[in-house]
Amino acid sequence: MKRERASGILCHPTCLPGPSGIGDLGRGCDLLLDFLARAGQTIWQTLPIVPTGYGDSPYQPFSVFAGNPLLIDLEQLADWGLLTPAQARPPTPLPEDYVDYGAVIAFKDGALRAAFRKFARSPGSLEGEFEAFCREHTAWLEDYALFMALKRHFRWAPWTAWERPIARRDAQALAAWRERLAEEVAYQRFIQFVFEKQWQRVRQAAQARGIRIMGDMPIFVGHDSADVWSHQALFELDEDGIPLAVAGVPPDYFSPTGQLWGNPLYRWEVMRRDGYAWWIARLKRALTQADMVRIDHFRGFAAYWRVPAGEETAIHGEWVPGPGADFFHAVRQALGSLPIVAEDLGLITEDVIALRKAFNLPGMRVLQFAFDSDATNEHLPHNHSADCLVYTGTHDNDTTVGWYSSRDPLTQHKVRLYTGSDGRDIHWHLIRLAMTSVADYAIIPLQDVLGLGSEARFNTPGRPFGNWAWRFREEALQGALADALRDLALISGRWWPPKEEEKADACDDLPIV
Repeated sequence: MKRERASGILCHPTCLPGPSGIGDLGRGCDLLLDFLARAGQTIWQTLPIVPTGYGDSPYQPFSVFAGNPLLIDLEQLADWGLLTPAQARPPTPLPEDYVDYGAVIAFKDGALRAAFRKFARSPGSLEGEFEAFCREHTAWLEDYALFMALKRHFRWAPWTAWERPIARRDAQALAAWRERLAEEVAYQRFIQFVFEKQWQRVRQAAQARGIRIMGDMPIFVGHDSADVWSHQALFELDEDGIPLAVAGVPPDYFSPTGQLWGNPLYRWEVMRRDGYAWWIARLKRALTQADMVRIDHFRGFAAYWRVPAGEETAIHGEWVPGPGADFFHAVRQALGSLPIVAEDLGLITEDVIALRKAFNLPGMRVLQFAFDSDATNEHLPHNHSADCLVYTGTHDNDTTVGWYSSRDPLTQHKVRLYTGSDGRDIHWHLIRLAMTSVADYAIIPLQDVLGLGSEARFNTPGRPFGNWAWRFREEALQGALADALRDLALISGRWWPPKEEEKADACDDLPIV
């Protein structure tokens, strides 16, 4: 990646304000982008924008190529003439401070199906765009649309529980089911078209404000997904499609028994034979939706934790070599560059560090991890290097305010001593540490900018339900907060004002935060 100093905000689109019970790709995106622009922030980092499955997690999607229909802005569909204003609004108000996924799914699915019926009767000017989208994305769209149609037909049972011919993708079964479920398949194509059209509008709005989008890509995919169902030979599965082993990590900061993710593992040797074509297609797709991509669990390319199927925890696993440099040579040859951020947290060994540095990929540092040991801790700012991103916390961490309040007295003392604070406004003190770090990039979760406590935590690893629900209200994005961030970005060399502005004037009212 190109070296520079910049900063940005981590905020998933589901968190945005809006009338549909969940953040979407409409006015809430513009509201956030305007805030970022005023705040001198030039990066917006999201989580995966994929269709979520069980537990509503963007890290267990039904496809890593498709978009999340829940993010579709229904008001835009009304503007296109596919919904009435009444159809674009929930019949009864939905919560503004959190996502009630059950209610949102029911409402949005009904509204999207109404829009599809209108489109099928009278596509109008959208017809040509829709057909072009379907042609361009055939490689993943046709399998995904059929997969979702089959999921609905089989009452959302996992694909391994479907009738065996279609579960194992018998050619005759595929043709027969595609014809039988033709209307539902067409609907699935339609909502992917709508998502893509709206997301590209958001990308253009970001570019117009000088903001780049950083996407997020989990290294593994969900077992009950179109990806695994349509490419079974690429995964460690038995003859019935059941994983032989699953992904996870050994005991770590988040869990004394490790994390058992349950994702199927890749047959890397099989992938190597065709030059990692599936992975390259995946990265190309991601880079049509974002300017750079953070790959979650980067260390899995060097070695991954393989847990035998049937284990109840991740304790009894083993490290297995990943594809290593061979994979990234193939990717670089295909893409020409590697706009990739390596999530290198957890148990990182020398081979992982060497792999990251060999391809000039920036790594990650997290300030909430900085005070758990002594002065050699790599997450402490005095140990940072330029080739990394520094975060106050990630989507898996508590908010900084919640984290600090739950630390033991000794750790709190270390934090106060290092930041020169008395513990009040601790979120701003860690934000300042991040912004003044030598790290090329500083990324701040929006919850920390807002100074929120544990009630705003987005995800607790290992907890299967109750995550991914936090939202904020429009009034939270106050101008004073944007100005404070802008001044920190200016004084730390992460943002420069337009040429017509005097640089000295930009810091005249620099707040003490």
